[in-house]
This record gives sequence, structure tokens and C-alpha cells, in this order.
Amino acid sequence: MEALKQGSDALFILLGGIMVLAMHAGFAFLELGTVRKKNQVNALVKILADFSVSTVAYFLVGYGVAYGTHFFVGAEQLAARNGYELVKFFFLLTFAAAIPAIISGGIAERARFWPQLLATAVIVGLVYPLFEGVAWNQHFGVQAWIKSVTGADFHDFAGSVVVHALGGWLALPAVLLLGPRSNRYRKDGAISAHPPSNIPFLALGAWILTVGWFGFNVMSAQTIDKISGLVAVNSLMAMVGGTLAALAFGRNDPGFVHNGPLAGLVAACAGSDVMHPLGALVVGGVAGAVFVVMFTLTQNRWKIDDVLGVWPLHGLCGAWGGIAAGIFGSKALGGLGNVSLGAQLIGTGLGVAWALLAGFGLYGLIKSVTGLRLTQEEEYEGADISIHRIGSTPDREVNW
Repeated sequence: MEALKQGSDALFILLGGIMVLAMHAGFAFLELGTVRKKNQVNALVKILADFSVSTVAYFLVGYGVAYGTHFFVGAEQLAARNGYELVKFFFLLTFAAAIPAIISGGIAERARFWPQLLATAVIVGLVYPLFEGVAWNQHFGVQAWIKSVTGADFHDFAGSVVVHALGGWLALPAVLLLGPRSNRYRKDGAISAHPPSNIPFLALGAWILTVGWFGFNVMSAQTIDKISGLVAVNSLMAMVGGTLAALAFGRNDPGFVHNGPLAGLVAACAGSDVMHPLGALVVGGVAGAVFVVMFTLTQNRWKIDDVLGVWPLHGLCGAWGGIAAGIFGSKALGGLGNVSLGAQLIGTGLGVAWALLAGFGLYGLIKSVTGLRLTQEEEYEGADISIHRIGSTPDREVNW
């Protein structure tokens, strides 16, 4: 029975890792459909390259920083317990690699390729694991301090703050330091629309992310005996709430409609294991509304050119999810309890502060040393031709 349990746990978390790996295809197609045609190839290459760099950085450094272990032992030892520790690494890697995938959407169409890969290595190797270890592995006594002050640990079941808010708030400094795309905001006050290039691809990306998210949330239990149908249904309800709110607030705009479920799922991650489904519906609905309103404000009034709206979608909705777990996870609102609003506010605030500090420090340093942005000519030609020397639909075929 013990061998069967070990094998089942390894298979369970492996399937979760595969589902979240598939979400990276969702990130790729969501960005591909949103950027202009001359930057579509770059969107696809960035996500795959970022994931590959993330894997090496997390295997060699990041996983050890977060969990105090390493893989520099013999294969026989690594294969023990059906290789559970290895597939656990794989599963948690897919979370870590989501951070650069999130950032990629914010800095699209004008960021240099290799400097961003350098940033990916530092973020996944050090910046993210430091906070991951604090939230999920009791590092530095922070959780113990939060519990002594509020009576409960900071609760983030599947990463509303640890993954999404951290990614969104890391992206904000990068977006600000890069500045807007050329001609996005003109001197006469006019705003160039830069509409999405392909709504079907955008929708495909959103659907892949939505489906994969059930692995992201449900498999965060990490062992099969801890699996919870409550997490699955809460994720579903938050997804639906985000979609309906984005439909209403976005006035039928397909870009908002397809980002709505993502906003709801971002917000549901933290408390999906403790909320009532009706609470999850409200949390997702608020997140969908927050995304639409704040995306419009950042783009049109504040003139922050966050191409995919990753700061409102992941940064703000992730922070809302962290706080909402302390509200809708309480027994007074039908939740399971054992959460504290005070703990959620402190933990969320620490995550946001760390991301801003690290984001401005890292991207500021890269900007001063190597530069962050394509030249004006390269940006005009598009990242596809400037970086990869080919467009998404070459105008002519070469006959051999």
C-alpha cells in the first residue's frame, strides 16, 4: 500500500506539472494574439526560451534557495520514492517559470531579447525563490512572526500572491523603465490604439490557460490524499465570475471577455481551498471588474503601456486574491476558517514590496549596463525581423 501511495503521489503531481506546462502555451498564444503581427514570432520564442532558462536556473539554484535541498546526488537517490522529489521540482518549476511569462506580456514589442533572458535567470534563481521560501517553507521566521501577530499564517494555497502578484508587480518596474511603445501616446495627446492582431489566437491562449489552471490549483495539494473537490469548484466559480464581470464592465470587448476568466482564476488561487463556492464567485467577479477598470485607467489615463495588462491582471488581481482569502475564507462568510485578514494583508504587502524593490533594482541595473529596449529602427521593423530574422507569415517562399 505504501508503494502504491508513493506511485500515486508521483503520478498525481506529474500530471499537475504537465497541465501547468501546457499553460505556457496559453501564455504564448495569449501574447501572440494581443501583440501586433510584426511581433508574433518573438512572443512565441520568448515564452519557450524563458521556460528553458527558468528550468536551468531553478534546478541549479532556485529550488535550493526555496526549499533548502539540491539534486547534486546520484540518480539512485533521486529515483527514491518513485522520483517524487524530482516531479515535485518539475511541478514547482512550472510555477516559477510563470513569472517571466507574465512579465513577457507587459514588456512586449519593445524589449531586447537577451537582457530579458538574463533577468529571467535572476528572477527564477533568486528573486522568486526567496519569497516562495518565506510563504511556503517557513524561511526567515516570517510566517512565525505573522502568526504571533495575527493568530494565523499567511495563507496562499496556489500562489495568488507568491506567483501572480509577484509576477505582476515585478513587471510594473520593467514596463515603467522601458517606457511606452513608439507612437503609442502622441505629443498632441492622441492615443494610438495598437489593437490585437488576432482575436482567435488570443482566445485560444486564454482557453489553454483556463483549462491548465485546474492543474495549477487542484494539484497544489501535491499528494493525492489531500486532493480537494472544493478547490476545483471554487476555481470554476471564480473563473465564471471573472468572465461575467469582464463581459459587463468591458461592454462585450472580446479582449476583456477572454481575460476575465484569467483574472478570476488569479484571485482564486490563494483561498480556493478554504472559500465557499459563492464566495469564490464574488472574488472572481470583483477581479474581473478590477482588471477591466484598471487596464483602462493604466492604458488611457495614466499612459502606462503594459501591453497585455499584466499589472492589473496578475499584480492587482493577485493582491486582491491574497486579501480575499482572509475575508471569504472566514467561517462568517461560509469558509473553512483558520485564516486571518491581518495575516493576509501583511503577507500580501510583503510580496508586493519585495517585487517592487527587486523589479526596480534588477531592471534598473540591466538598463544602465546593457540597455532594455530595442532601437527605434528595430522597434519599427518589429521584433520578429529585428531579432529572429523572419516574420510569422513570410511574404515569399524560397524554392530550392
